[in-house]
Amino acid sequence: MSIEDQHLAVLAVQGGEVVHESYAEGVTADTTLISWSMAKSMTQALVGFAVDDGKLDLHGPAPVPEWADDERSAITVDQLLRMCSGLRWCEDYVDDRVSDVIEMLFGEARADMAGFAAGFPLEHEPGTVFNYSSGTTNILARIVGDLDDVEALLRDRLFGPLGMTSAEPKFDDVGTFVGSSYVYATARDFARFGQLYLDGGRDILPTEWVDYARTESPVPVEPGEQPYGAHWWLFPDVPGSFAAQGYEGQRTLVVPDLDLVVVRLGKTPAELKPDLDAWLVALVDDLRRG
Repeated sequence: MSIEDQHLAVLAVQGGEVVHESYAEGVTADTTLISWSMAKSMTQALVGFAVDDGKLDLHGPAPVPEWADDERSAITVDQLLRMCSGLRWCEDYVDDRVSDVIEMLFGEARADMAGFAAGFPLEHEPGTVFNYSSGTTNILARIVGDLDDVEALLRDRLFGPLGMTSAEPKFDDVGTFVGSSYVYATARDFARFGQLYLDGGRDILPTEWVDYARTESPVPVEPGEQPYGAHWWLFPDVPGSFAAQGYEGQRTLVVPDLDLVVVRLGKTPAELKPDLDAWLVALVDDLRRG
């Protein structure tokens, strides 16, 4: 099966205009699809609101009650956003015998996902090792939720101003936004979110928040792995671009030099990521040539 056969929706918006739009059988422009980890980049926006409102110090210790009296109290908000908290975590999407993310999203821990993630011990000194963790994001979502009404923030300061009328966030049993994984929206609404970052945050996000998102973390990933910013991935195959990315190949790719946002929603296994990335590069090259 080709990458094209695995698409559910493909949308390209250039110069604010739709220049390509296609859907799989049974999917339309009005169909809402799951974000998976693209939601992490929306959580980054929520943290930006808390920082801009003076309620949260980006470079200060993360206010996590479980860590108040131990060495984890040194973990900063920035380190959480950059996935270098030092907390032990296994982000395995296949083997439920070792996976922490499967237990969090689908096991007994799904009732209180941030509480589950906050219970993990330090494995490394904070700020020294990159370890991608959906648990980290749900800790951040709970931090924002302890400071403000996340549902109202999403509605009034993000989705509403962007016209994302289809966007539907999900919350766990204790009321924490599952900011790691669960926002449902149409391809066009995911593109509206990407457009916000393409436009530098407009007057919605704090000044410099987009630059912060797309600045490579000082804690490097493993050689040959895709570099990371702050809850956004860098996409060096298209220089200057950055992306919200999710399981099964969900992508919102932002390409500033082409004034372009590409949304791809589908079902592609992790082992075919290089093929999906190559397809994205080819699509961008086609649009570059006009």
